[in-house]
Amino acid sequence: MSHERLRWLLPGMSVKRWLLLSSLGVVVVLLGIWTLLAGQPAHWLNELYMALERFLRRSLSTAQGVQVARWGIGLGLIALGGALWWWGLRRAWRTLVAILQPRVSGRVWDVLSRYALMAHGKRVVVIGGGTGLSTMLRGLKRYTANIVAVVTVTDDGGSSGRLRTELGILPPGDIRSCLIALADAEGSMTALLQHRFPSESGTLGGHSVGNLLIAAMTQITGDFEQAVKEMSKVLAIRGRVLPSTLSHVNLRAEMEDGTCVEGETAIVACPARIRRMHLKPPDPPAPPEVIEAIRQADVVVLGPGSLFTSVIPNLLVPAVTDALHGTDAVRIYVCNVMTQPGETDNFTASDHVRAIEAHAGKRVFDYVLVNTRMPSPEMLERYRASGQDVVIPDVDRIRAMGYKVVTGDFISESDFVRHDPVRLAEAILRLAK
Repeated sequence: MSHERLRWLLPGMSVKRWLLLSSLGVVVVLLGIWTLLAGQPAHWLNELYMALERFLRRSLSTAQGVQVARWGIGLGLIALGGALWWWGLRRAWRTLVAILQPRVSGRVWDVLSRYALMAHGKRVVVIGGGTGLSTMLRGLKRYTANIVAVVTVTDDGGSSGRLRTELGILPPGDIRSCLIALADAEGSMTALLQHRFPSESGTLGGHSVGNLLIAAMTQITGDFEQAVKEMSKVLAIRGRVLPSTLSHVNLRAEMEDGTCVEGETAIVACPARIRRMHLKPPDPPAPPEVIEAIRQADVVVLGPGSLFTSVIPNLLVPAVTDALHGTDAVRIYVCNVMTQPGETDNFTASDHVRAIEAHAGKRVFDYVLVNTRMPSPEMLERYRASGQDVVIPDVDRIRAMGYKVVTGDFISESDFVRHDPVRLAEAILRLAK
């Protein structure tokens, strides 16, 4: 017996006692069944049996007294054993939940059934990056724990860009957002990891705590992929988060005016319209886990997210595109709700689809989810003031391209116009059935 197994025999864990009580309950139930079937109780129950029989004979016949005594003891043992089994199992489960998953709330068996249901949920792979992807993940994790988020790693701005330059690691920003979106964590933990130090905080200014933790874990483990896995354990996420490539790559864009711009931040800032995106160096390999997840998926979702800097970069990894083309999963593209300045100015829904087709070089999805609800006039006015507008749902053009279109009200309005995570998740999972 290994040292790890022997540790389970140590006292004070408040688990073994309840498991033993539950086991005792099973033994008592079996004794009760044996008493009913054999007609005689166990040796140590004889005194109780005889006393009960003598009492019953006073008001019943001898035969009736024997019969009632046997059934009384047998059923009593079964009831007692069942109660012991239930109580012991319930207390053991509560102890394990409190130790291993302190954030879980609710009645024990409700929690158990909910987790069992999610563990058997659809296998979903989502591909993209940015705010759109993390928003969708918050909805999907309510219905399944079998989620794999494949995230782009081309960000070169802000905290991610600085850590990438100074420490030589892959940009952690989009991965951090996905980890937090999938986390089964309290609000305080989420707020901590999303906290960004103000610009006047010296060298920490602009950095988010989550990015710094991923960077620190990368130095501890010596491997970015392993660091993400360790952070996943810390946050107890429902699913996995994987980079689309572990290679250090930069985005390079050919613009309509003939110029070439390198770097995600510079591309978004360039006023010219994007013609074509590339990775530098080209054709990076994909992690085997990403390809295997796509092959085994029930449904694969592209987007939502910045078209040219969050969605398309993943399709510039040849192995990812090949896996998407060859998978038997239901393949869905979720079109953005609003245009994005510097990337998709004046784009319609069909323009988004056409751009993905041009970069993938092959069909990588079958369904297109398009929002058809218009935001409020007040919200539209705010967006138009910053150079953004609603993506026109030109559904007929998309159908003419050979795709199946799913339309509906998929948006939520608060301070921003975004996809509603629950509505979006439900629409995706309906297609996966």
